[in-house]
Amino acid sequence: MNKELIIDSKPSEVTIALLEDKRLVELNKEKTNNSYAVGDVYLGKVKKIMPGLNAAFINVGHDKDAFLHYLDLGPQIKSLNKFTKLNLSGKVHHLSIDKFNLEEDIDKTGKISSVLSLNQQIVVQIAKEPISTKGPRVSSEISFAGRYLVMVPFSNRVSISQKIKNSDERNRLKRLITSIKPKNIGVIIRTVAQNKKVADLDQELKSLVRKWEVSMKKLPKAKAPQKIISEIDRTSVILRDMLNDSFNNIYVNNHVLYEDVKSYLQKIAPEKLDIVKLYNGKNTIFEQFNVDKQIKSSFGKIVSIKSGAYLIIEHTEALHVIDINSGHRIKAQDSQETQALGVNIEAAIEVARQLRLRDMGGIIVVDFIDMHESVNRKALHQKMKEEMAKDNAKHSILPPSKFGLVQITRQRVRPEMNVQILEKCPVCDGTGEIKPSIILIDEIENNIRYLIQDQNERYINIATHPYLFAYLTTGIFSIKLKWFFKFRKWIRLKSMNSYHFLEYHFFNKNGDEIKM
Repeated sequence: MNKELIIDSKPSEVTIALLEDKRLVELNKEKTNNSYAVGDVYLGKVKKIMPGLNAAFINVGHDKDAFLHYLDLGPQIKSLNKFTKLNLSGKVHHLSIDKFNLEEDIDKTGKISSVLSLNQQIVVQIAKEPISTKGPRVSSEISFAGRYLVMVPFSNRVSISQKIKNSDERNRLKRLITSIKPKNIGVIIRTVAQNKKVADLDQELKSLVRKWEVSMKKLPKAKAPQKIISEIDRTSVILRDMLNDSFNNIYVNNHVLYEDVKSYLQKIAPEKLDIVKLYNGKNTIFEQFNVDKQIKSSFGKIVSIKSGAYLIIEHTEALHVIDINSGHRIKAQDSQETQALGVNIEAAIEVARQLRLRDMGGIIVVDFIDMHESVNRKALHQKMKEEMAKDNAKHSILPPSKFGLVQITRQRVRPEMNVQILEKCPVCDGTGEIKPSIILIDEIENNIRYLIQDQNERYINIATHPYLFAYLTTGIFSIKLKWFFKFRKWIRLKSMNSYHFLEYHFFNKNGDEIKM
């Protein structure tokens, strides 16, 4: 499979598109000011203990307090609390975890009030980003993930990914990690660690331990609520968790981010450095690689499939509902059962893609077309499992019920991706009233005059719809040339397919929009 990562960097956010065989399967947006990303570690303060829920609310600086359930404390919470308290006191210059005496593990059926107290300072890690009206969900079972290993402080357990099937390799990795890991450090061995050399694993383990030590050294000067250490950015997370031999290209449109990606790849997969490419084309990077068009066709309430079938996707507070419709996909030579199976199999592929693309989580109910034969229902269930196997999020799929419903649960750790694909009316701008189109050029010219004469702008770039672009640039004595003689400055124009007919925007030399 051919995998490509397209990274569109803008001042306020970075958008990352994952293409499999040129088909968009994942879309991630990372705000540059996102303070509550999964994996971030905070020093929080216990604001409220809820014995009925066996949970506590922790102040981590968000508008809504974070939720911490007893089961998310982790068995080594007493050791973490003791270690945190000693570091906060400032009485120890540097407390090494391998010389620390661990406390006994807590009981799985215990009460949170016996472990935490009001106003207590506690180290927590973001497990779920704030979603809708809810604050973050946090865990005090801290872990730091690398490409090959996950490091868990205050544990001595070594676990191995179930996807590593070879028993000899499992034994080799377990012996190897047990021999090199420090005391009081637990390790989870990830699938990509298979057949890796001891030097690579040892280097990464030392790096993860250093990350833990750096975060703990910040505690004496920290005051709750405060972020202690950040998870790596979303681009690096995707590269860390998904990069494999099937990755062919990574295109980036920002030089700084390009260097960051190369630097990160140098650490985790130096043999893959050549696949990183800096994009400098005239079109936007998403337009060049057909991502914009795929976004427009893949989001929204109705999603069409090539054969003529389509999905209707509805969202409620409790669950997501997907309805499968055959549309005009009819083959006269096929029986109704065969046609239903064909549509359902094709829809299953698209449903699995939509779950990844929109990052839909929680409970999803899919209403497939009814099939009467059990062998066909089994084939549909098997196809759903095969397609969902490509998804890194934890999920569970039940077989189709007698009503043709397939129930899916999928891990939700961040808000669902929602892209508005409906465009404003190009004539009324969504108001229902229009301004005279005959004065549009005069309006643009007045804005240019204001920017040059009043704001002293030296560089002006105007992005417009292709029709407007053609109108402004066509002919020997085009309007663009007339502006040059009038204002003694060359006005740059750019054609944007994603704009509606009468839309235009001004940009400065740095590519930042000039608000009028």
